[in-house]
Amino acid sequence: MNKKVSTETLILETGFAVFGRNASATMSDMAEAAGIGRATLHRHFPSRDALLKALAQQADHELDNAVAQATPDAVSYLDALQRSMCAIIPLANRQLFLTYALPPDHPDMSAAAMRGHAETRDAIQQAQAEGSLPTTLNPDWIARVYDGLIYAAWESIDAQELTPTQASTLAWRTFLSGIEGAEK
Repeated sequence: MNKKVSTETLILETGFAVFGRNASATMSDMAEAAGIGRATLHRHFPSRDALLKALAQQADHELDNAVAQATPDAVSYLDALQRSMCAIIPLANRQLFLTYALPPDHPDMSAAAMRGHAETRDAIQQAQAEGSLPTTLNPDWIARVYDGLIYAAWESIDAQELTPTQASTLAWRTFLSGIEGAEK
């Protein structure tokens, strides 16, 4: 591995840790935590926004990979939704800080959120078509509930109230019981 790649990897990994602890961390905080000079940091990421954008792209890529690895042998769309949720929730420490470090209207966050919502909504519509979820509920509403439970699980993990396994189990049970209850 060449020095540039290993330095960028070091910076990104440090970024997840630093911004995970302090969403308002500065580039000076980052350089110090990474054990590199500010000039080196700025050569790789000229601004805090550029670093946050790279972290957001890495986090989005990790989400996509986790879902892709968890779902290839899913037996139904409902099974795929459960496997996706259980694969996404353990990534809390790599995802949650983005909601604090980048404003929700940041172009990178907005685009990723819109794409993620559309993918979840499409899977929910497929689960409705296969009869696994009620068709009387709006798929956008169900997708927002699903995403909200993932976010709640991330916060519970971050607060050390639940382990990723506990949070995944609780989020999925809450999703199913909430959707079934909302239909009545």
